[in-house]
Amino acid sequence: MASTAQPVAPVIGGSTAPRRHIGGGEQPDQTGPRTPAREARRVPAFVWALPPVAVLALVFLYPLALVVQQSFSPDEGGTSIAPYGEVFASESFRSALTTTVWLAVGATVGCLVLGFVLAMIIAFVPFPGGRAVAKFIDVFLSFPSFLITLALLFIYGNVGMANGVWTDLTGASSGPFDFLTTPWGVLLAEITYFTPFVMRPLLAAFSQLDSAQLEVASSLGAGPARIVRRVILPEALPALAAGGSLVLVMCLNEFGIVLFTGAKGVTTLPMLVYSKAILESDYPAACVVAVVNIAISVGLYTLYRMVSRRVGA
Repeated sequence: MASTAQPVAPVIGGSTAPRRHIGGGEQPDQTGPRTPAREARRVPAFVWALPPVAVLALVFLYPLALVVQQSFSPDEGGTSIAPYGEVFASESFRSALTTTVWLAVGATVGCLVLGFVLAMIIAFVPFPGGRAVAKFIDVFLSFPSFLITLALLFIYGNVGMANGVWTDLTGASSGPFDFLTTPWGVLLAEITYFTPFVMRPLLAAFSQLDSAQLEVASSLGAGPARIVRRVILPEALPALAAGGSLVLVMCLNEFGIVLFTGAKGVTTLPMLVYSKAILESDYPAACVVAVVNIAISVGLYTLYRMVSRRVGA
């Protein structure tokens, strides 16, 4: 009886080399354990993080550390907390802090209300050009804040269009619009500029809302106000929370709007830093105000991140 001979791999050094079947034939297995040279070529993951961390430390953390250091360095020399005591005891700091807080809170509330109404109109009220308006909001977010302030000055300034029309019609020497240089003018400019920052997340949230819910609520006899309160508002709350927190942080640090409105009686914390550093050359006091402003901003930003994470925005 004939027997079939099996191929035997050549023996090298007393061991049999494994073979792989490739294309009907047998080839030696070239794979094997990783060599020490291959392991040495692997770069640890933390090495890739070093360059961006170094750039961040050089560009941001180092100047920030200098500001903090200067805030503890009075003009007399040495290291002391005396600059903090002097700044906290001054009326100008307390007034600037109060003005900053109420302007930021007032602008945030105004942006939430106006942004919610405008976003609902764009999302749920069909009108020609609605999609173009929604696209324009994305472009509006890239505008600098001083540009919006200049536009308001052209319209409502002392020599603006509105006052010009009034004087032409009535023959008066001056017009009635003189509010841009007051806190209310700053508030109007901030609401005008920051409202799209609330509308953008709202429009994204409304685009995910099933229109069938609105139709069912309407067929069951719910009026527009009830539909907004029971159907639309719950869906908008995460976007409102995230957008409102972001606007609050941005209003707290706004400088260009206050500067370009020319509101001399309105001094916020950023304006106080500018005044102390540039106009009075009181750098320790300017750094103290800057540190306080940074601390409040970081605290509010942390709150913004917590709210965003909680509501899933």
